[in-house]
Amino acid sequence: MNAQVLGTRQGRIALVAGSSGLIGGRLLPLLLAAPEYARVQALSRRALALEHPRLANRVLRFDAPLGAQLGGLVCHDAFCCLGTTLRAAGSAAAFRAVDHDLVVEFARAALTAGAQRLVLVSAVGADPGSKNFYLRVKGETEQALQALRARSLDILQPSLLLGARRERRTLELAGQVVMRLINPLLPGSWARFRAIEAAVVAAAMRGAARSGRRGVYRYTYGELQRLATVGEPASR
Repeated sequence: MNAQVLGTRQGRIALVAGSSGLIGGRLLPLLLAAPEYARVQALSRRALALEHPRLANRVLRFDAPLGAQLGGLVCHDAFCCLGTTLRAAGSAAAFRAVDHDLVVEFARAALTAGAQRLVLVSAVGADPGSKNFYLRVKGETEQALQALRARSLDILQPSLLLGARRERRTLELAGQVVMRLINPLLPGSWARFRAIEAAVVAAAMRGAARSGRRGVYRYTYGELQRLATVGEPASR
């Protein structure tokens, strides 16, 4: 996308949920540096350490209705990086409350605020009919968001995320080491299961908003890599 096209979209407002997580923490600086956004509204449980003249940080109670807390908010593009793990959540019900209920609640609040595009981080293999609980919840969440009939819905489906988290996850760190070695051995249709840098997924979220595509789109490894470069200067 060239500078002229970006210029026609300047003055947009972005809304980000999950802004302190592995992907959200990488997405915020990208949006703040993007010329098309005049304002970035970041939702978080605790005040963010990041400060920027175009950043507005709303500290919310995620155990209370989001709609009431976001009253009067206006946005154009909504980015959802919310997510947890079964281990961190402590139970299947608690996991679903975040990865399904809270995500859908955020999407509804964003649409009420005027969002024309929803960009969601899901997971590769997400399927409402899956026997795997994690993938079934992810699939049901995607299905629920489609039912909201947003003008544009971009669903990013990464596999294992590569990148340092604030909290230590020993098994995940071990998995990252293994997947870095396995990635080259996953060709063709198996490439979608390759581990991917969280920074690439964050850039792909920005790229999805820049694409201008309408409708529902899903992106896995290869598409995420390409989407991450949308709007970036061509390398020489």
